[in-house]
Amino acid sequence: MERRWFEFLMDDHAMTERVLEAVDRLLSGAEAPDRGVVAAAAAYFSEFADDCHNRKEEEHLFPRIEALGIPRHGGPLAVMLAEHDQVRELVAALRDGAARYEGGDASGLEAFKDTFREYAGILKDHYWKENDILYPMAMRVMGPADEQAVAAGVAATEERLGPGGRARIEALAARLAEAGRIKDLSHGVDRDVLAAMLNTLPVEVSFVDANDEVRYFSHEHKDKIFPRSRGAIGTKVQNCHPQKSLHVVDRIVSDFRSGKRDVAEFWIDFRGMKVHIRYFAVRGEGGEYLGTMEVVQDVTGIRKLEGERRLLDE
Repeated sequence: MERRWFEFLMDDHAMTERVLEAVDRLLSGAEAPDRGVVAAAAAYFSEFADDCHNRKEEEHLFPRIEALGIPRHGGPLAVMLAEHDQVRELVAALRDGAARYEGGDASGLEAFKDTFREYAGILKDHYWKENDILYPMAMRVMGPADEQAVAAGVAATEERLGPGGRARIEALAARLAEAGRIKDLSHGVDRDVLAAMLNTLPVEVSFVDANDEVRYFSHEHKDKIFPRSRGAIGTKVQNCHPQKSLHVVDRIVSDFRSGKRDVAEFWIDFRGMKVHIRYFAVRGEGGEYLGTMEVVQDVTGIRKLEGERRLLDE
């Protein structure tokens, strides 16, 4: 099915909102952001969010719906145009601050930060108004020929970005999103130290990836409740469990993958121990299934605890 004009414009909004979120995280970090990344952010806001996206509306959507009876003065259209002028001034200030910062002037970064806070607030609210108020209003007055004309105009405006322009802008947005990703707290820890930390935990940890293949287990060189050899790495998780429990393993993985559940736990009596076995769905930032983590723990001693101990045992 051919996409309608508002879908293209709302895609623009979604991409820019991801950039806004990433830049906000970047500017909120403890470390000074890379000068080139700040300059790239200013370029994105100027070249695409303002010059390309806003012109799609100003040159094609707004004149069309004004001709169909939505007034330019005193209504939502007037508000949108006023905010376009407002963000255009803020984009100019963003470019100025970024250029000063890129040239080595630290005050340029502070100016960029101050302007960005105002710019991001206005733009997020502006996009909400367009998505939820202006676009539905436009759809009510436009016929098929109007919609086709606006869609053609939107495409023509985007062509001004040049050959491969949309792909270049999307790559820039992706670069900014990656730069603004919050590094997990392990990013500065040496791999050997991280492995030792995991091996020190009083639990056995295993990880199975999204393809059901074993990718990690802790305590390789220690006595384990459920011993595994290095040969298990890369094999299917189904090959690491007894045949009689395969249906349970498959059910857990299926439920995790579908989002039906995030945790499954069991406890068994095993070789004189009370063993607690937990499975956790591992998901990415967007909720996508990355794999399953198994955590095994001997809780025999824990179950016997009574009262309190508040002093160090000598």
